[in-house]
Amino acid sequence: MTFLQNFCGILFLFSGWVKAVDPLGTAYKMEQYFAEFHYTFEGTWFGFIAPIFPVFAKQAILFSLAMIIFEMVLGLMLLLGSKPKFTSWAFILLIVFFGFLTGFTYLTGYVPEGVNFFSFGKWGEYNSNNMKVTDCGCFGDFIKLEPKTSFFKDVFLMFPALYFIFRHKDMHQLFTKGTRSAILWVFTAVLVYYCLANYKWNIPHADFRPFKQGVDIRAQFQAENDAMAAVEITDWKLKHNETGEEIILPNDEYLGNYKKYKGVYSVIDQIKDEPAIPITKISDFELTDLDGNDITEEFLNNQDAHFLIVNHKLKASPVRKTKTLRDTIFSLDTVVVFSTETNVSDTAVVRNVKDIVEKEEKYLEQVWKQAYLKTHIEDLKPFTDAAKTNGNKVLMVVGGADKESILQLDKDAGLGIDYGMADDILLKTIVRSNPGVVLMKDGKILNKWHINKLPSFEKVKADYLK
Repeated sequence: MTFLQNFCGILFLFSGWVKAVDPLGTAYKMEQYFAEFHYTFEGTWFGFIAPIFPVFAKQAILFSLAMIIFEMVLGLMLLLGSKPKFTSWAFILLIVFFGFLTGFTYLTGYVPEGVNFFSFGKWGEYNSNNMKVTDCGCFGDFIKLEPKTSFFKDVFLMFPALYFIFRHKDMHQLFTKGTRSAILWVFTAVLVYYCLANYKWNIPHADFRPFKQGVDIRAQFQAENDAMAAVEITDWKLKHNETGEEIILPNDEYLGNYKKYKGVYSVIDQIKDEPAIPITKISDFELTDLDGNDITEEFLNNQDAHFLIVNHKLKASPVRKTKTLRDTIFSLDTVVVFSTETNVSDTAVVRNVKDIVEKEEKYLEQVWKQAYLKTHIEDLKPFTDAAKTNGNKVLMVVGGADKESILQLDKDAGLGIDYGMADDILLKTIVRSNPGVVLMKDGKILNKWHINKLPSFEKVKADYLK
């Protein structure tokens, strides 16, 4: 019993800590789950559940904090032996919850594209490309486990969970009841502060993501793309057109006897070897200007120090408004012009105002959240103005927004900087702040800051722009 308490307690503390370092990462992961759950349940017998998931998605950060804190406190309770019966039931419920998430991730690998998860009769063979959520995020970005591994980890943990339920009276208990309670309350308070500090007041104090400080994005981007380009086909998966029999052939055999299989078998899949290096989100690094032109290479090849302002989501609500436009209608008349000097007459076309018509035109205007707009005006603008004065280029990259909304932000905040667009998930990965500031030079990340911890430009200049 003592071994299982210590093992499960330490596992939960470690698993919770790597998520507590980056609560937003867990929140983003839960947003993906909620979106997939909404799509999966919608249109089924459980469709009445579907509307709740968008509501959960809006509160994903609160859900993330509650889950992280509960997991770590539960881990400590196992180590201390606090409230054995409650701890046992809480542990098994959390394992069931985690197993539901990891099981969904893993099992969607059997669900072909366009097939609902609950259409069990249409499931096919496992294909990792079919998975709707690519990893469960059990250990944050610190350790990336295969979904299958994560799922069977939770299945394995059900055994100690059931053992705790039936033998909770045998759990060891450290210290007195009052001391255990005091330790738990202090630990919870410190943990809440730690989580808030890692997303609300600052970026995570430990960065396990690919866009960490010091990374050469240009070099890594090239290396990952070269590795993917060098991937070779090892086998071909074929299906007999009449019998439905499936076979797997080595690449050389299939290509050497291609005529033998053509028309008899259809290609189901190409089996390829693994890239020489792990592929990260850096391989998806792509920026465009507001007209959709690719500016990635230009950005990464900038050898001067420059600033990337990351804005993965514009915090505003679109409001439909109406404006009145005055449309002037002209008439064209032909008149005779007589010159008294030459005694010659000529014709000319004269345009006269015939009527002025007023018409109403509807348009969408973004109404910014006050705190969001205030941040851009009071915190970001002085920094970007100083950067421009110093000759440093500033580019704000926005996710999930149209050109008109981005230009409206520029006008309302008075920034007067360059703008681009990128995938919002990519931007969330670069820096855990909205907006966030990244200092770059020659494709390398020199440093990055949460908007609430953005130093003065003079300090940045003294530290990095000498």
